Amino acid sequence: MTPIPQTARAVIIGGGISGCSVAYHLAKAGWTDIVLLERMSLTSGTTWHAAGLIGQLRGSANMTRLAKYSADLYVKLSAETGVETGMRQVGSISVALTQERHEELLRQATVARIFNVDVNEISPAEVKAMYPHLEVGDVVGAVHLPLDGQCDPANIAMALAKGARMRGAKIIERVKVTGVTEAATATGRRVTGVNWQMGEAQGHIAADVVINCGGMWGRDLAAGSGVTVPLHACEHFYLITEPIAGLGHLPVLRVPDECAYYKSDAGKMMIGAFEPKAKPWGMAGIREDFEFDTLPEDWDHFQPILEDAMHRMPLFQTAGIHTFFNGPESFTPDDRYYLGEAPELGGYWVAAGYNSIGIASSGGAGMALAHWITEGEAPFDLWEVDIRRAQPFQKNRRYLKERVSETLGLLYADHFPYRQMATARGVRRTPLHEHLKARGAVFGEVAGWERANWFAEPGQAREYQYSWQRQNWFDNQRVEHMAVRTGVGLFDMTSFGKIRVEGRDACRFLNHLCANEMDVAVGRIVYTQMLNARGGIESDLTVTRLSETAYLLVVPGATLQRDLAWLRRHLGEAFAVITDVTAAESVLCVMGPKARDLLMRVSPNDFSNATHPFGTAREIEIGMGLARAHRVTYVGELGWELYVSSDQTAHVFEALEAVGADLGLKLCGLHALDSCRIEKAYRHFGHDITDEDHVLEAGLGFAVRLKKPGFLGREAVLRKQEAGLDRRMVQFRLTDPAPLLFHNEAIVRDGRIVGPVTSGNYGHFLGGAIGLGYVPCRGETVQEVLDARYEIEVAGVRHAAIASLVPMYDPTSERVRL
Repeated sequence: MTPIPQTARAVIIGGGISGCSVAYHLAKAGWTDIVLLERMSLTSGTTWHAAGLIGQLRGSANMTRLAKYSADLYVKLSAETGVETGMRQVGSISVALTQERHEELLRQATVARIFNVDVNEISPAEVKAMYPHLEVGDVVGAVHLPLDGQCDPANIAMALAKGARMRGAKIIERVKVTGVTEAATATGRRVTGVNWQMGEAQGHIAADVVINCGGMWGRDLAAGSGVTVPLHACEHFYLITEPIAGLGHLPVLRVPDECAYYKSDAGKMMIGAFEPKAKPWGMAGIREDFEFDTLPEDWDHFQPILEDAMHRMPLFQTAGIHTFFNGPESFTPDDRYYLGEAPELGGYWVAAGYNSIGIASSGGAGMALAHWITEGEAPFDLWEVDIRRAQPFQKNRRYLKERVSETLGLLYADHFPYRQMATARGVRRTPLHEHLKARGAVFGEVAGWERANWFAEPGQAREYQYSWQRQNWFDNQRVEHMAVRTGVGLFDMTSFGKIRVEGRDACRFLNHLCANEMDVAVGRIVYTQMLNARGGIESDLTVTRLSETAYLLVVPGATLQRDLAWLRRHLGEAFAVITDVTAAESVLCVMGPKARDLLMRVSPNDFSNATHPFGTAREIEIGMGLARAHRVTYVGELGWELYVSSDQTAHVFEALEAVGADLGLKLCGLHALDSCRIEKAYRHFGHDITDEDHVLEAGLGFAVRLKKPGFLGREAVLRKQEAGLDRRMVQFRLTDPAPLLFHNEAIVRDGRIVGPVTSGNYGHFLGGAIGLGYVPCRGETVQEVLDARYEIEVAGVRHAAIASLVPMYDPTSERVRL
């Protein structure tokens, strides 16, 4: 038996494919002082029973990059380690049974072309030729990815484990981690190692870094350290037939409209299911002796899937059943896994919650996490899977049980734009929730917050009717959008994250982290970014100086935990306190050319440009209450954000509503906010700007004060300024008013795809779909960039587009300063 060391640079908890991949990549990066501890046997939790499908295409460039890395790695692993992985690039086919699904597949094919994934759109006849057992009479269309594949998941994990051992890592089975130890530091809590138990023996390993790869045990393991890892196990079913003569090696087949996938293996056929309503498992915890366990059969639950399969592939009518398998896998509230350092505890890293794509994801995830740990920064933008997106309340077990019953099935559901979760709703509500609901609000959810996305007209169904075309709320959005452009709109933006930074060193601390100048007059609002050492954008925010020693930072609700973690990580010895005050104040946004007229009716204060110019905040009287009025905008119009204490929010709303009718006051939702902001080419964090995007290439150099010494990222900005831009953020408008843009459509320059649309919406004032995206420009002038011929590819069809480097709506921002 391998002796258990007393010290290690890193301890990895969990010996599934995720833990083995992290060990392999850390060792490959040169960290040989690594220990992986597995409570039972390697792969004995979920990895051993995974289907082993290796799909390269994901919903974004970086997720696709990780999946492609996995596929490439698995092809080479057997030669490196001598462990056969069963990796075969048999390709995959996804078929559509409806026009809407076909639209989705065609859009995915466009995404594949952007990301250089080999893809072919194929007809039903071509599907039949490649998959003769398949009934294709009702197939509308399909896509084929020839380099996708399948593998033996357990052997992949064993190969990764052997590769880690070959580089010096220690992997020890039947050792349970009973706790993660920690100590207080000047900047907060930090891990110091782990306590372990093996039989009657116990001990401690001192370590700099601990990595939770605990799979379905990961949530409870993290909870013991006060870390949030919201995941929950669900039952996952598949069936394997007896051998079928002449079956051969077929492509992996996905029929998402029937919630099923198929693969041939060793002359047998497998069918697995991602049913619409799943069965959560393990609510009372997981047995101590759980190892290579299966769960009870449930034929009634699987029967609808099997009935469809018997029609789709008639061989299931006659083939004998060899295995009906049911095993647990872990799922997360948003169907994306967790990667990164926990915001609550320094040195505590997570790679868990893979939502049934752990085999295809773990190779790339292990590489990315190892880079992040050893280099101090992620190799590229990983916000989609960043553990810092998790909200503390999401570790609630009742919430998770309800939510994952839906998220398992969403893997094969139609991925319509703006699709909303149906389960576990209503956890976070603003003081105006019932007021807005009574006035027709149709809510969406972000970070648990219920937010009005659009307002139904009287008699209109208050629900989404999803489509890839214009959805049932398109005209509602247009009315709200035009109210903001011509009159006055009112938004409830209470979900904004609000962070108070105060203390003697608050100004100095923020001036180090923010690219813009923080030493401004009291009442001044500063738009800024927090940059990393590469000049990438870690946070996009406004900062208001409330007093000589206090500031209010306003960030998107979805990034609050990320931004808090970034601030706390860099606090160091600064004498300042960082406090989340999100729930203390509501935010009512009064936006539009008649915003000043509306406010003057409910407040005796002066809202003129002379007294209350753009970019300033001050206390006002409103109705019979008080608020702090911030003159800023995210829609490109005259407007104020009203920060109102939660106890007075309903009163202020009612006061505004009572006097706004003849001004055309319109309640507006987040869809209208987004369509207005994209006309003005305002960037959206997580789509248009990320930690991978340089602030100058994002077109945000106006918010950088290079004369200010010592701010984080300054040297990277100076280097980029000297070397020149490699790409530019460009705004596009389709000349045909009919097509829609959402995200990840292809930007085509002079006939060649150059990148994805980072965000899109409909410009109701400009009269067409608007998109933002980066265009390569190395060595080119601005004019050369603009003189090119641009098209946007939507579901395989290319549409002419007009390009601009300045906002197409109000390029000089005159309307903001009315």
